[in-house]
Amino acid sequence: MATDTVVEPPPSSLTGVAKVLVSAGKLSQKAAEDFAKQAKGNDKGNFVSTVIGAGALKSDDLAHTLAQALALPLIDLDAVDHTRLPKNLIDAKIAAQYHLLVLGKRGNRLFIGASDPTNQEAAERIKFATQLSPEWVIVEHDKLAKQLEAAGASANEVLESLASADFDFDVTDEETATAEAADVVAEVEDAPVVRFLQKMLVDAINLRASDLHFEPYEYTYRVRFRVDGELREITQPPVAIKDKLASRIKVISRMDIAEKRVPQDGRMKLKFGTRAIDFRVSTLPTLFGEKVVIRILDPSSAKLGIEALGYEKIEKDRLLLAIQRPYGMILVTGPTGSGKTVSLYTCLNILNQPGVNIATVEDPAEINLPGINQVNVNDKAGLTFAAALKSFLRQDPDIIMVGEIRDLETADIAIKAAQTGHMVMSTLHTNDAPTTLTRLLNMGVAPFNIASSVLLITAQRLARKLCENCKKPADYPRESLLKAGFKPEELDGNWKPYRAVGCSACNNGYRGRVGIYQVMPITEAIQRIILTEGTALDIAKQAEAEGVRDLRQSGLVKVRLGATSLEEVITVTNE
Repeated sequence: MATDTVVEPPPSSLTGVAKVLVSAGKLSQKAAEDFAKQAKGNDKGNFVSTVIGAGALKSDDLAHTLAQALALPLIDLDAVDHTRLPKNLIDAKIAAQYHLLVLGKRGNRLFIGASDPTNQEAAERIKFATQLSPEWVIVEHDKLAKQLEAAGASANEVLESLASADFDFDVTDEETATAEAADVVAEVEDAPVVRFLQKMLVDAINLRASDLHFEPYEYTYRVRFRVDGELREITQPPVAIKDKLASRIKVISRMDIAEKRVPQDGRMKLKFGTRAIDFRVSTLPTLFGEKVVIRILDPSSAKLGIEALGYEKIEKDRLLLAIQRPYGMILVTGPTGSGKTVSLYTCLNILNQPGVNIATVEDPAEINLPGINQVNVNDKAGLTFAAALKSFLRQDPDIIMVGEIRDLETADIAIKAAQTGHMVMSTLHTNDAPTTLTRLLNMGVAPFNIASSVLLITAQRLARKLCENCKKPADYPRESLLKAGFKPEELDGNWKPYRAVGCSACNNGYRGRVGIYQVMPITEAIQRIILTEGTALDIAKQAEAEGVRDLRQSGLVKVRLGATSLEEVITVTNE
């Protein structure tokens, strides 16, 4: 005759999960005591992991037993969208120590996923740290361990694996933080974060990137590089490092690390072997943290020489003739990132001789040019473009470079300087050379002043160069080539345009960039159009009659030479 199984009462020395499992008949008294001793001898002291590690119970069986015995909800972590779980509500160290996962927050209640909900010490620490009341939810131990490892616990390991370096930042005593932020400074010296930042900068230099973007979002953190004018995602480091990384960048860029509410600008320098490279840094507060953009300022780019910029012979001759004039104004136009500054720096380097006094005012000065007096705009201190220009005229200059003409006052002073024996170079943001003249008219500059001072205008774009290793001839219909701007006589012969293919040495078929230029001298005929307040269309028509190529035509020359693709020229010229 079968007899009922009698479950012996648990001894008083057992508590928490051990007591529940013995009461439920899942463990014997002796086994529970042995596991409890093993857990105490463990670094982590986790009874649940000891039981499961020994194979005495499976994770799902243990979780169901606890949920039934303690009348607590049970959820399957595999069915949870982990990207939407709240972040940073409890410290990552507490979560790792007590094996916890925050599942949600409602009012003053914090829902905590745990495989051991009987841990009173954990409950008290959470309550003290968050001022919220913890509500336990049972989860399976193995799934919880996997989630914790994938989330914040492995952040340092991820960074360690991404970063290793033999270079250093040029840090000076000027980089002192405010008293309120002293603790932050200590925190951002975290070695993995420092090495990760250095690794990203060196990778960007090796990839010939012009900019790095560190972008925080609600559930992700993304790093992108701009290579050959195109943004490319590089990695997604752990979200937990976004504040440390932003603070580290601000410390070495001489910014206020305690100020996170307004944009800031700064500079830093990286010593890379025998090479020193400057970086311009900009921070911007966004919804989920500070976005940081770092512009790489490689001094070698300003010393390439005019041959390397991609001017055709007739364009180069026009430019060189204009910059050798004793006085007048030369304007370079184009959108942000089209290489205007490099073009101006190249001209200044050609003119930079011991007997010439050159002064520049920029916002900010991107590259240090030995032998040239460079001034940074400081609007807060009253050092505007106009104020610097006025001061320059009392400094006996021969050549003046103005970073950008933004208003009528700056335009007027620059033009007066050009009319009184100085060579003035500057930039404007317009689409092409003819519209630059109408832009000055719209600013309020008198037509006579424009006609008598402006010598030459260069409009430019940067197009991606085709990779020499993998480019291939393309078969386009004749009608498409004519529509793009080729003349019928240009299509005669055996030449064919090339197309991008892509290989291990390039970026989707492109490697490097080449300049596309419209170089328009201001002739007497164009001066007459300006004086009669003609339109940009009138000026463009006259320039074309004088043999000036527009941007599309200059781009098509590069297509004929096989330097770039037809698709790229159509994209960047947009005509």
